[in-house]
Amino acid sequence: MQTSKQNPRMDVTMPMHPVEVRPVGEEEVLFSWQDGHRSLFPYRFLRLNCPCAGCRDEWSGKRLIALDKIPAEIKALEMAPVGRYAIRFRWSDRHETGIYGYDFLLALCLCEACQKEKGKDSKKEIEKKKAK
Repeated sequence: MQTSKQNPRMDVTMPMHPVEVRPVGEEEVLFSWQDGHRSLFPYRFLRLNCPCAGCRDEWSGKRLIALDKIPAEIKALEMAPVGRYAIRFRWSDRHETGIYGYDFLLALCLCEACQKEKGKDSKKEIEKKKAK
C-alpha cells in the first residue's frame, strides 16, 4: 500500500487518498492523489474491475460477471466517498454495491509509470512491439 506521510500524533502511516475526483468527458474519471500522482480510469474498466462480492469471488478474486453483460457505454451516474478510504459508484447499469478502496484503485492505475513498476508494458511499448 502506498502511503502519504506519518501522522506525528499517532505514529501511524496514513493511507493515500485523492485530493480530487472528477469526470473527464463522458467516459473517464480522474483521481488526483495527495502525492501529485494522477490516475485516469475509463468507466468501463472500473466497472469491469468492480470488487464487490457479486462481481468477484471474495476468496479467489475471480471475476463472476460476464464481460458481455457490461455495456460498452457504461457511465458513472454518481460518485460518493466512503469514509476516507474508498469511493462508491452508481453505474448506469444500476449496479452500485462496489466499494473501490483507494489502495485498490492505486493498484489498478493504468498510467505508464505504474505499469512499468508492475512490470507490464505500456500501451506505447506494446504498439512499438507490434510494429516490429
